[in-house]
Amino acid sequence: MPSHFLSNSPSTPTTKASDRQNDTSVSLPSTSTSSSISPDMWNYLWIPFLISLSKELTLARSATATTSPSILLPSQLADDSPSAPKCPAPDTNLNYRPVIGILSHPGDGASGRLNNATNASYIAASYVKFVESAGARIIPLIYNEPREILFEKLNLVNGVLFTGGWAKTGLYFDTAKAIFKEVLARNDAGVHFPVYAICLGFEILTMIISEDNQILETYNATDQASTLQFMENISIEGTVFQRFPPVLLKKLSTDCLVMQNHHYGISPQRFQGNEHLSSFFEILTNSADEDNQVYVSTVQARNYPVTAFQWHPEKNAFEWGLSMIPHSEDAIQVTQHVANFFVSEARKSLNRPPARKVLDNLIYNYSPTYCGKAGKGYDEVYIFAEPETPNNTRCAHGNCHGRVKL
Repeated sequence: MPSHFLSNSPSTPTTKASDRQNDTSVSLPSTSTSSSISPDMWNYLWIPFLISLSKELTLARSATATTSPSILLPSQLADDSPSAPKCPAPDTNLNYRPVIGILSHPGDGASGRLNNATNASYIAASYVKFVESAGARIIPLIYNEPREILFEKLNLVNGVLFTGGWAKTGLYFDTAKAIFKEVLARNDAGVHFPVYAICLGFEILTMIISEDNQILETYNATDQASTLQFMENISIEGTVFQRFPPVLLKKLSTDCLVMQNHHYGISPQRFQGNEHLSSFFEILTNSADEDNQVYVSTVQARNYPVTAFQWHPEKNAFEWGLSMIPHSEDAIQVTQHVANFFVSEARKSLNRPPARKVLDNLIYNYSPTYCGKAGKGYDEVYIFAEPETPNNTRCAHGNCHGRVKL
């Protein structure tokens, strides 16, 4: 039966006595003469009710807008401009297609389980992924290929990375030294050419710059997660740590967010005591090994775009074979920020070689080998142990086994 509140009929509703007795919430005045309520009277009753209801709805909408603001698409926003906004033009002073050269290391990265050829060398895939994650491509610099080919490849890249490993003598050391001297010469000539040196790379640069092949000391820092302790009053402006969020910078000193895996290093005292090292590099951080012996863990050149790490920034995100590698969200951010800085430096290089030469020598011409089933060491490696191919020859499947195609 329709409610009598929704009726504007002038007639008086008929109500049973039993209904009136049970209806205690609302009662209308009644007379024994069954007089009717005029339409004007109903209007007076409705108007205050509607005003009150309108206020309540307005307050409810206001509260909802405050707590849960609506998210509008660009097409829903008021836009007085006649056309859609245009993307800014790329900065012509930056190279948005940087390429990094990574020096291969003797062996197969798996103690001969994958390839025991005497001329074999490898690059752990984690270094490749590390650089790629920041927006650069890789050309392998095979340490035992002819020197003229190696230097031709240097003309195709915008930076160089020296990896971890064990080789500190022989052809590998001589090749790393020759590349590093060439990089310094190019920077001296005004060509921006950044270098990252990781673990063994740090140690080799220490030996080269100090002019002392016996300068390193032994440490107990294998398969160890550690902190980084920043030098007092150090400025991080222009360093690898420049873009780290303040919270993450603080955590570097309190949480074990970096991976150490080395037997050698150098103490701050010995580092500062060598005139060549202290004038070339500025110490950014120190770390301590399992025996609480302190060593230099991060340095940056004072006058060159060269940064060296005794620790492994690439392992957090891309290696799983060692038990102590930190894989937390903060640790992954460390990896990404370190990679980003390197590639941002490489973008400052205006070297733009012919695209075909770059494509012919990218690491994409090789396939990585999975070796993680052993549960130790690297997860994937690129192995270079192919027979040499005469120069100026186009090779089968587009692979010249490390030789530059001219």
